Amino acid sequence: MKKTDNYSLENLDIIDLKLLRILQNNAKLTTKEIAARVNLSPTPVYERIRRFEKEGLIEKYTAIVNADKVGKQLTVFCNITLKEHTKEIGNKFVKDIVSLKEVVECYNISGDYDFLLKIMVEDMKHYQSFVINELGSVKNIGSAHSTFVIGVIKHSYAVPI
Repeated sequence: MKKTDNYSLENLDIIDLKLLRILQNNAKLTTKEIAARVNLSPTPVYERIRRFEKEGLIEKYTAIVNADKVGKQLTVFCNITLKEHTKEIGNKFVKDIVSLKEVVECYNISGDYDFLLKIMVEDMKHYQSFVINELGSVKNIGSAHSTFVIGVIKHSYAVPI
């Protein structure tokens, strides 16, 4: 584990790791419920969690929305290659991609492509419109290769610790 501010795997004890696993599984548990699971009183559990938050070990809490139930039934992974590679062009590409609500994740990658986008839309018709009207307006894209998800086998937000 890389150091995160003052943290590394070496200075997280077994209780810290248990707390992180519990919170990743269900962050809505009360401090009292968490304390019972790690055999501590609520005060030290509360203090540890606040320390994790302060130091950036816990970045934020969020609700995980069911994509199908809000009409986002098509997930696409799109590999992007840029025409040119300069700092300015790369920064402009990133700025443009971040502004597209359909792009839920973006990674700068190595290999044959420069970026990997995870895109969520309603259906193929919406994806076609997104590619033409939104992605097509982003400057300096040399090529885009789309892969469509036909089924999810494993999907986790948890960091393995």
